[in-house]
Amino acid sequence: MQIKRRNFIKDTFASATGLAAASMFPADLFGRGIYDASRPKEIIVVPKTVNRPKESIRFSVIGINHNHIFGIVNSIIVGGGELVMVYAKEPELLKGFTKTYPDVKIARSEQEILEDNSIKLIASAGIPVDRAALGIRVMQSGKDYVTDKPGIITFEQFKKVKKVQKETNRIYSIMYSERLGSPAAVKADELIRSGAIGKVVQTIGLGPHRMSPKTRPDWFFDPNKAGGILCDIGSHQCDQFLFYTGSKQAEVNFSQTGNFNLPAYPGFQDFGEMSVRSAHASGYIRIDWFTPDGLATWGDGRVFILGTEGYIEMRKYIDIAGRKGDNHLFLANHKETTYYDCSNVYLPYGEQLVSDVVNRTETAMTQEHCFLATELALTAQKVARKLNELQ
Repeated sequence: MQIKRRNFIKDTFASATGLAAASMFPADLFGRGIYDASRPKEIIVVPKTVNRPKESIRFSVIGINHNHIFGIVNSIIVGGGELVMVYAKEPELLKGFTKTYPDVKIARSEQEILEDNSIKLIASAGIPVDRAALGIRVMQSGKDYVTDKPGIITFEQFKKVKKVQKETNRIYSIMYSERLGSPAAVKADELIRSGAIGKVVQTIGLGPHRMSPKTRPDWFFDPNKAGGILCDIGSHQCDQFLFYTGSKQAEVNFSQTGNFNLPAYPGFQDFGEMSVRSAHASGYIRIDWFTPDGLATWGDGRVFILGTEGYIEMRKYIDIAGRKGDNHLFLANHKETTYYDCSNVYLPYGEQLVSDVVNRTETAMTQEHCFLATELALTAQKVARKLNELQ
């Protein structure tokens, strides 16, 4: 016992001496580095002065079955568009739309809009299965088209849309709003272009959503009308993978879907995941309908972008138990750890789209990119293995 007691005193003294000596050396000798990452720099992005859009067009709306139509319309108006007419097969849907846009004219038919040569662009958020066919009619009428995602839900539709787009040279744009409608996503692009994280080698996209069956129409639960979870909300993540990695070609490694919690809707999928890759980057995507009611928003959407010199994390809609509001971006690289409040970042998509309609350019989104994001989502949906699908 005496020997053990002496050893304990000896070891304790040595440890204390070591700690005292260690305090004399700079922290970076022990791997911490000279930067204190526990106190990241915080930047509130200042709003930029945005000039009045250079271009203007007259546009109309056909199909308002999803509330995403409001985001699409607002972006076009801000970008220089004048909303002229709206047509909906379901008159009961018009009340909310005309309340928001009281000056819009209600068209008697789809044809009334398509035959108006002063209208250059048609926007739609109709039932997903109807969006491709409408887009074909729009392009054949000599107008450009922008639709909510998913803009195409089958490979048969995909083939027809590509054919008509090539023949007419009209724009077929799909508004992937989790990037194009997100100030944090726009800031991430700016940082990547500036070289803040080096070469992007991987993205991880997480897209949880809240499920409220009573608020959803019947078509929402039918994959033959809505496209399935990977085709639908998975297309957002396919878009972001291609965009942030700069990939012009890509393929699906694997995909899986499941129905874990909705036995009343056996054809519906409330979980999906997929892996994608290009020649120089990889991506992982997980989407679900499991957002708990206790969360203060519809989904804790996050994107992680890994580069050779650092990484970015976006918390687009909430910083859970952290900062208030939305559009949070975190950057870590060899120089610093920085938090960006991106709430004031300007969203250029609407203005770019209007300019593209006028000038026949591709500044908002290339047609190649639009179609490739859709093709990845369609492929993942088609080859997905089934996980625990309820019968």
